[in-house]
Amino acid sequence: MKNEKSSPNSDSLPFLKWTGGKRWLTSEIEQLVPENYGRYIEPFVGGGAIFFHLHPWPATLSDINPDLINAYRQVRDNVEEVITRLRRLRIDRDVYGEIRNSEPRTPIARAVRFLYLNRTAFNGIYRVNQQGRFNVPFGCKPGTVVCDPELLRSASLSLQNRKLRTCDFEVAIESANEGDFIYADPPYTTKHDNNGFRRYNEEIFAWEDQIRLAECCRQAVARGAYVIVSNANHRPIVDLYKGFGCKRLSRRSLISGVAQGRGSVKECILFR
Repeated sequence: MKNEKSSPNSDSLPFLKWTGGKRWLTSEIEQLVPENYGRYIEPFVGGGAIFFHLHPWPATLSDINPDLINAYRQVRDNVEEVITRLRRLRIDRDVYGEIRNSEPRTPIARAVRFLYLNRTAFNGIYRVNQQGRFNVPFGCKPGTVVCDPELLRSASLSLQNRKLRTCDFEVAIESANEGDFIYADPPYTTKHDNNGFRRYNEEIFAWEDQIRLAECCRQAVARGAYVIVSNANHRPIVDLYKGFGCKRLSRRSLISGVAQGRGSVKECILFR
């Protein structure tokens, strides 16, 4: 048990498909979580695999993507309405096109759109063009289910009394105090080497952001917080975290890169 107010919960699973999700890494991360900590802070929540596994309280989950945080908020606060609306939607290329091109105005409608596209887009990728419009093609696998009521209800229970914020990672990390625990899983951009999603990630999280994140983590440690960062296992990345412990791992890529195709992706866990 890592925290008297948290308990690893195998029944609480992510409700989103998310590129670079960390369900495969939960046991490795859990081994490094401090025995006792105050607030759990996750500034790149994405699919939230580590949060749903640890089930910590109190917890603050944040991301710079407002549609993502809105989806979390609606699942937390209005899960039955989300389920009712998702159940009305069928998986169909034409329906997908209509929903992708729609611009819903209410928070609940925006969340339903986000969840539908997340389930039915190619590889569950979230990507927008320069105009901010979602531009991933239809591409879900046979047997895909748009609405899993029990999964959504379980996630809703796990999110109760947890704080959700739309903000830059620096704002989230700066809120950490002595004894708090930060888990950061940024987009994997590297200084020199390509990865399967390099071109897109470089636009949303540049190398300068990697430098800024490392500095934020150092400052949080200096304030007495615990920090774990999962990142690409490249020497320039590891060098940003001198003084941190480093555990290296590899996994099979689930995204096909333009040049390299599917293969082994080297990652690391940095902790202090």
